[in-house]
Amino acid sequence: MRIVIAAVGRLKAGPERELADAYRKRAEATGRSLGLRDIEVVEIRESRAQDAERRRTEESIAIASIIPERAILVVLDERGENLDSAALAALLQRWRAEDRPAVYFVIGGADGLAQTLRERAKLKLAFGAATWPHQLVRVMMLEQLYRAATILAGHPYHRA
Repeated sequence: MRIVIAAVGRLKAGPERELADAYRKRAEATGRSLGLRDIEVVEIRESRAQDAERRRTEESIAIASIIPERAILVVLDERGENLDSAALAALLQRWRAEDRPAVYFVIGGADGLAQTLRERAKLKLAFGAATWPHQLVRVMMLEQLYRAATILAGHPYHRA
């Protein structure tokens, strides 16, 4: 099962990109033997529209266009569910067992995501009630994917 993080905006060179790349590589290496493969980040170009609603719509259309049929859609949303790492690992395991082709974790732009895309999501996931910078959310999501893979592999990285 492919795992994709679709994020609006570009992560520039620097410590955030280095950390994101490190966790992506770790997650991919650990997940490979578990059937979690091709962990990738797809960057969606930010809309240049003047109106926030138009920006949300354009960015959400671009995201929706890359999500294949039968893929699981998870949107990162501060009003979403707060799952612990073991629960996220269990979801990934279940979706893999359902023979889903992919899971897409979507990080919207500064204006968020269109309501239609949010409604289509199987899960709305939050990293607490705080609003986080998009760069950090990407790193945190990749770290959680790595952690989920280590939980499923029985690796000691995650200590409950």
